[in-house]
Amino acid sequence: MGAQITGVEPGSPAHRAGLQCGETLLRIGAHPITDVLDYQFYMTDKRLLLEVADSNGRVRKIRIRKEPYEDLGLSFETYLMDKKRRCQNHCVFCFIDQLPKGLRKTLYFKDDDARLSFLMGNYITLTNLTEQDVDRIIDMHISPINVSVHTTNPALRVRMMGNSHAGEALVHFYRLAEAGTKLNCQLVLCPGLNDGAELARSLADLGALFPAVQSISAVPVGISRYREGLYPLRSFTKEEAGEVVRQIEMFGKAFFKKNGTRLAFAADEFYIKSENPFPDVSFYEDFPQLENGVGMVALLTSQFRQALDAYDGHPLAAPRRVVIATGEAARPYLEDMAHAAEVRISGLSCEVRAIRNDFFGAEITVAGLVTGGDLLAQLGCNLDCDELLLPTAMLRAEGDLFLDDVSLAEVRRALGVNVRPVENDGYAVLDALTGE
Repeated sequence: MGAQITGVEPGSPAHRAGLQCGETLLRIGAHPITDVLDYQFYMTDKRLLLEVADSNGRVRKIRIRKEPYEDLGLSFETYLMDKKRRCQNHCVFCFIDQLPKGLRKTLYFKDDDARLSFLMGNYITLTNLTEQDVDRIIDMHISPINVSVHTTNPALRVRMMGNSHAGEALVHFYRLAEAGTKLNCQLVLCPGLNDGAELARSLADLGALFPAVQSISAVPVGISRYREGLYPLRSFTKEEAGEVVRQIEMFGKAFFKKNGTRLAFAADEFYIKSENPFPDVSFYEDFPQLENGVGMVALLTSQFRQALDAYDGHPLAAPRRVVIATGEAARPYLEDMAHAAEVRISGLSCEVRAIRNDFFGAEITVAGLVTGGDLLAQLGCNLDCDELLLPTAMLRAEGDLFLDDVSLAEVRRALGVNVRPVENDGYAVLDALTGE
């Protein structure tokens, strides 16, 4: 029990009270401290009574006065002050199971931690929560929680997630909703499993829980070429993707009429696959599932048009040629943006290069799964441009590494040009195009 203190910030309330590195924080008031949620929740008062133990197990109590919500100034070995909770499921669609051997170890770790859902926005399945965990979420008013629901059919959820408790875990979901916890829901759709009538059931069940359920996204299963021995899955056809879009938009229209929000949205990949035009940016309301790939294209293109409209029209100081590298799915939208910029900005030349995903296979077309190896192989050496732009989604590990451990520095050396990662923001894209 407790968490060992690894750092005390000079001048902080903890430092002024005499807390030491190496001591273990046991309690704040009457509350045992087991992780970061306990720590953050119980340290907010102006007057605190802390119980700590030294390396020999001797316990002492310390009184601290501080400003309300002021941080105590303590550091711990890990951000969670505890180990991450590992996923206990064996989902038929799990992308981590479709990774090849030999990548860095962190990529193979499957987390399913409710604390990371609240603190970092991760999606969880609820299958490794206990009744006590749910009680704590409710008691602390922790919200929102992002939940990978996939289906509200208990038997189908067991089948899809490879966990005999996956259906029972929906009880936790309904308890949280009843208690008023805000829930963002994800449905990873697999053709022939949880689409069609099962999708309709899930949308109806989740929609009935509004306003606790505040958003629902449907994203397509990702299929890599490393599926030997795994559950037989395939990608959506154009027609099937179109049916998903039609179905979700139909439910969204009904939800909007009843509740004033569409609530349910299809991921951009469904619109791209079905060749349906993207809705207007206002369709996505406040973009509740942007990080899940819902509305990213609509927002990016809208922001870019606004940025270009506001551009003062002055020509570049010198001719500038840039290349944009992206995944195959985003190519036509970026080409439209690049052409519009060339027309408006004298001296700008821009080429969009779609990187085919040889590493994971042709079914993977998103920019976020492009590897450094594929990028280098398809762009060639000594790239003829002033700067290469690429989306930050391609990079991991603090923005320096691609999924295959090729570094940004290696790409710069091999191509002989500066490489600029660009956020998925239309204003940032225009700045990068003009060299701002």
